[in-house]
Amino acid sequence: MPENYTDPSGNTEAFRAFNQTPEAAASTEAPSRLPLIIGAAVVVVVLVALVAWLATG
Repeated sequence: MPENYTDPSGNTEAFRAFNQTPEAAASTEAPSRLPLIIGAAVVVVVLVALVAWLATG
């Protein structure tokens, strides 16, 4: 490490400045909606199969 490196946890002011960088805000992503879409597709397939089974039976 270079000697002029300042540990952000060394004092409160440096830690707050480090904590408010745009990189920290960018890491909070929304959760993926893929499981919701897959679950909805499975429900639709099951319902279509149920309706088809009832219509033929």
